[in-house]
Amino acid sequence: MRQEYDIIVVGGGHAGVEAGHAASRLGLRTLLVTLSLDKIANMPCNPHIGGSAKGVVVREIDALGGIMGIAADAHPLQIKMLNTGKGPAVQCLRSQQDKKLYPAKILELLGMDENLDILEDEVLDLMTEEGHISGVVLKKNGVLRAKSVILTTGTYLNARVYTGSEGKDQGPDGEPASLSLTDALHRLGVSTWRLKTGTPPRLKKSTIDFSKASVEPGMDGELAFSYETESFTPLSKQLPCYLIYTSDETLRIIKDNLDDSALFNGTINSTGPRYCPSIESKVVRFSDKPRHQLFLEPEYLEGESFYLQGFSTAMPKEIQEKMVHSLPGLEHAEILKYAYQIEYDAVRPEEYDSTLMIKKVPGLYVAGQLCGTSGYEEAGGLGLVAAINAANRLLGREKFILSRSQSYIGVMIDDLVTKGTNEPYRLLSSRAEYRLLLRHDNADERLSEIGHNLGLLSDERYDRYLNKQRRIQEALAYLEKTIVPNKEGLKELFKSRGMAYDGRGYKGLELLKRPEFHYVDLLPLMDGLPGFGLNDDAILSLETKVKFEGYIAKQKKEAADLAKQENIHLPEDLDYLHMDGLRLEARQKLDAVRPISIGQASRISGVNPADISVLLLTLRKRNLL
Repeated sequence: MRQEYDIIVVGGGHAGVEAGHAASRLGLRTLLVTLSLDKIANMPCNPHIGGSAKGVVVREIDALGGIMGIAADAHPLQIKMLNTGKGPAVQCLRSQQDKKLYPAKILELLGMDENLDILEDEVLDLMTEEGHISGVVLKKNGVLRAKSVILTTGTYLNARVYTGSEGKDQGPDGEPASLSLTDALHRLGVSTWRLKTGTPPRLKKSTIDFSKASVEPGMDGELAFSYETESFTPLSKQLPCYLIYTSDETLRIIKDNLDDSALFNGTINSTGPRYCPSIESKVVRFSDKPRHQLFLEPEYLEGESFYLQGFSTAMPKEIQEKMVHSLPGLEHAEILKYAYQIEYDAVRPEEYDSTLMIKKVPGLYVAGQLCGTSGYEEAGGLGLVAAINAANRLLGREKFILSRSQSYIGVMIDDLVTKGTNEPYRLLSSRAEYRLLLRHDNADERLSEIGHNLGLLSDERYDRYLNKQRRIQEALAYLEKTIVPNKEGLKELFKSRGMAYDGRGYKGLELLKRPEFHYVDLLPLMDGLPGFGLNDDAILSLETKVKFEGYIAKQKKEAADLAKQENIHLPEDLDYLHMDGLRLEARQKLDAVRPISIGQASRISGVNPADISVLLLTLRKRNLL
């Protein structure tokens, strides 16, 4: 351990490990400080990676040079592609992870980072000099100086855990809470707010009657988050999950005991995630529903613990037992760990800019759930961006800002800093207006060059990406110019799809544009195709380009039109509060957000087209347009 670092990362969760890895890879002397070495990359809630939009974020992290995807591919308990019956804009991976093996893989990867030190300690205070961050004060190791500090404290700041009306100052999984940093932020003029999240009970596998549940298997195929992965987990080696539903008795118990829930008796008043509510909140909010679906998911490859997905609650332990035992197959289930709700402090989105730096304290960055988000994947993306910007600032490089048409990470950060949030923010595909451009299959195409130019993606990895793109283009050229020679095989193919073959010659690309036919259908009919050696990932990318060519072109044009506004930059010294012509609400909102471009300003709630016209006129007067 040194006495001075370029960057100190506070917190060892999913944001912290991505930040520590990226800062180290960019050549900065980096220290990651965590309350517990055993809890690095911990999964205190559901041990899964991916899901709607989130799975694409993991691919984006990987394409930029992050490590979440590599770790997720190492030992998945189950993996599947979601929404395969829908269009490519909403398809994404989801994998169930081992709560011990995933963090172990993260530690292994961090151990390869030469510029990274990891220290078990608690940060009690933040140091500044002339308004700039200058270091941290540690509980055991005293003062350490740093040119930049990245706070990734997750749900630990002033954390308080509730089961019924019983409350304890604790972090997730019974860990100590961080009780000093919020005061440090307040002394620096940074405002915070209270948020909450929750987790369901864990059940002992051997006490569950799985015969009363429906099996939810994973999928076979070359399914992976990381573009580096070459070894895939077959379905035969994956563990099943299970689907059950609440019973009438479950609903009765919950309704009869709402006054015992910390969420309904006034004990907890903070805001929780809309898209991951407690079971009692679902029962009240959707009172017309006769039942609610729940999933039983394994937490370990070797172990007894099962996660009851969808059954988060703030009920007392004795009520939780009645609720669990009312569920089909769980009549005799043993609870290994009771559900709880956790309240914690987060930094308000108006306090940081698009680089995730605190506006009032240059050099101080925030990432992960501290930003007001929810989810491991969102945290990882924010940690990566914060580290890149902290490093770029120290290295004299430009700010790193991803646009809404480049990535879901860009959508998330833009949403946070322009619109704010009233609850823990969760990424959804519906948040992205250009989601057909932000697909699972093309994250490498969108971001690999950026990752390589930054210095996060190795030359070897980038060359592999370029080779993949070259082979896809060659295969497309071959399909475009070559008529399928095997007419008898083509006739059988048409017949298998319930279609009559008209006997004429078809070029491969002409067939591939039709929804009934796929690349694998053409392989045995066109001798030249196998020579391109495309894997499943590359085939998916090729097919999507062909089948959705018109829609993709339309969204690219829309994104290009938006980019014109994004390229009209707003000076940092604009005095919005005294700008003639702006409405009062627009003045206040623009001054709070400090947008970097006309495009960003136009997305701020409370700023209308007339206000944008005033901004454009101001730029013209200053000869900036």
